[in-house]
Amino acid sequence: MRQLFSEIWTTLKRNKLRTFLTGFAIAWGIFILIVLLAAGNGLKNGVTSNFGDRTVNKVTLWGGHTSLPYKGYAKNRFIKFQPSDSVLLATALPHIETIIPVFKMHSREMKYLKESSSATVEGAIPELQDFDKIKIDRGRFINHIDNQEKRKAIVISSNDASVLFQGEDPIGKEIIIDHIVYQVVGVHSNVSRWENLAYAPYSTLTALYNPSQEVQEFMLTVKDLETKEENEQFNKEVLQLLSHKHNFDPNDHYAVLIWNMLEDYIQTMRIFRAITIFIWIVGLGTLVAGVVGVGNIMLITVRERTKEFGIQKAIGAKPALILRQIIMETVVITTLFGYVGMFMGILVTELVNKVMVMNQMGRSGEFSIFSNPTVDLKIAISATLVMILAGVIASYFPAKNAVKIKPIEALRYE
Repeated sequence: MRQLFSEIWTTLKRNKLRTFLTGFAIAWGIFILIVLLAAGNGLKNGVTSNFGDRTVNKVTLWGGHTSLPYKGYAKNRFIKFQPSDSVLLATALPHIETIIPVFKMHSREMKYLKESSSATVEGAIPELQDFDKIKIDRGRFINHIDNQEKRKAIVISSNDASVLFQGEDPIGKEIIIDHIVYQVVGVHSNVSRWENLAYAPYSTLTALYNPSQEVQEFMLTVKDLETKEENEQFNKEVLQLLSHKHNFDPNDHYAVLIWNMLEDYIQTMRIFRAITIFIWIVGLGTLVAGVVGVGNIMLITVRERTKEFGIQKAIGAKPALILRQIIMETVVITTLFGYVGMFMGILVTELVNKVMVMNQMGRSGEFSIFSNPTVDLKIAISATLVMILAGVIASYFPAKNAVKIKPIEALRYE
């Protein structure tokens, strides 16, 4: 075996340019495949991270303005939800898991001693914590007793806690909102650049600010809706139910505004499946080009060495030994340069990822576009093994034909 590798090494050194060109085709093919897959993963990870820990099977309903006249009603009427709408929807639509009414007061000043901060105060029921994945740092969230007794309890953000209390423990402290005293029962860490939220009991806020019990919006979670078409049908059913109750055209999409996050999520995943398939096609095409390059170079190599093979056969070398030597040369080249291509591809993607993390690149505000552009090591190794196998196959057939030539014919070969 040592002699075999010595002969291979001698052959490779004697044909440095040919060895480099063969190896470069292999390394480049694997490098491009890894970079393409990493780019696709980076785009996918960036966009899907926007869903984060959010509930993806979420549907939000807002009352809008009618754009069509209906049964004697003029257009441009504002549709106002009532608590009974939630009962109607939950009873008639089996796809609904939970439904939560929403009431918010925007830009409310919160005061503690001489400090103040501004937040949107949202009416909360206990189910909202799981619905919106609200993480509590200290204290607790709004509970059923808070709502039953209409307590003036409040859960503030960690940012507001640091501004208002300057390092003090806020739990149990009292803050003032609109001249009304609320007791801080919890601090949450769901900090957003778009909206600074605080949570108070839904019953308390509606009693103080919304005696008519109008509902600003409904948030729903749905189940067993797995395709875009099923979600579109669900949206239509919601519109039809509400149109009968509130007297607007069921085809009037401006009367009730629907944001179906599950539909967006399914569509996003479908797009990325198509992107992944496209990237694999391009990447595999690059690998195939590398294999073809290896095959062509090995074919030329075998032809150039036909006379050498004839001499080896004339002095007693068996065809199997010559064939093994050629294949081993291919294995050495493809393994060495395949590893180089894999290493460089992984190195580049890891460096890009590190730079992006350090500089917060790929983000626009809270929206992430590109994140963690790396590739699974198993895929990189598999691609390298495929290239090695393809190189062996590409060299096997011309080598097999060469060793079949009789020694006397091989010696005459030019």
